[in-house]
Amino acid sequence: MAQMRPWNMPGVLKLAVLILCTALLGLGYLYFYSPITTVILVRHAEKKIEPDNSNPALSSAGEERSLELMRILANSGISAIYVTQYQRTQQTAQPLADRLRLKTTQVESSNPQEVARQIKASRAQGSILVVGHNSTVPAIIAALGGGNYPVIPETEYDNMFVVTLYRVGKAKTLQLKYGSSAPATGNQTMMSQ
Repeated sequence: MAQMRPWNMPGVLKLAVLILCTALLGLGYLYFYSPITTVILVRHAEKKIEPDNSNPALSSAGEERSLELMRILANSGISAIYVTQYQRTQQTAQPLADRLRLKTTQVESSNPQEVARQIKASRAQGSILVVGHNSTVPAIIAALGGGNYPVIPETEYDNMFVVTLYRVGKAKTLQLKYGSSAPATGNQTMMSQ
């Protein structure tokens, strides 16, 4: 009697096909259907010019911009909001946080790599808003793998960056403008955060 080889046995062949199909379905899910995280980054809105105050509040123009940010992002699927310890970032995000009934997550402005690590570790489905500073927004984009951008000029508050984090492949970044593009007026020699 001839000896049957393992691949000639119907049960082994069926099991091998089943394992292969399961593996392909799993890889297909990871590639095509796994959640994508969208991170929207903005610099805080216009602040009051107070040279002796390292933590100024938003100016009236900044308050208007924060309302415009809320209007634009209210239906965008934001599920988390990151701000820094400075009230200008918190006040920029607050109208949107109130509208969405979300609690903001406060992070240290001096550690943009940690912000990026937290975002990647959260595996958030949907969108995340990060309100940072003119130097930290580009640093967070780079840490997320979204490319290198220069420090935002001190007088620009209308930049919005949308970084799409895919489970496979590189992140993609889109730079947009929102609200008024008129530069802030007054003495802008304050610290860059």
